[in-house]
Amino acid sequence: MIRRAEKRDIKGLIALLYQADAVHHAIRPDLFKSDTPKYDEQVLETILADDSMPIFVYDDGKVVGHAFCQVTVVKDHRLLQDIKTLYIDDICVDEASRGRHVGSALYAYVRDYARSIGCYNITLNVWEGNDAACRFYQSMGMKVQKTGMETIL
Repeated sequence: MIRRAEKRDIKGLIALLYQADAVHHAIRPDLFKSDTPKYDEQVLETILADDSMPIFVYDDGKVVGHAFCQVTVVKDHRLLQDIKTLYIDDICVDEASRGRHVGSALYAYVRDYARSIGCYNITLNVWEGNDAACRFYQSMGMKVQKTGMETIL
């Protein structure tokens, strides 16, 4: 049910990106435009061809969940240790499929993938106010690594 996304999944990915945008817009309308997916078809085609940016889908006859990931490597940095990280840019589960453990299955798949390619850790960002996402990631065993702060002028 979970596999690497393919070109045939683009329409399903975009539908989920609209849902993710709606959540972000509801929390931070000052930052996120409404009814605007993060990527268009052309950008998604480019991402799908990039092994450093794997996208995984939960396919239940149609795409009902996705995980956009980015693999980064720090090597020979003056301050930081050498490290390979898998960053989860976005996990989204279709509204009609929530509560069926699709998100948990996607996270477990991504975690296993990160281990298989030698990652030290998995990171992600959660917008303040997205309490459901925060609870979900904490239930997956994630802990706060750092806190981003702002002053609106």
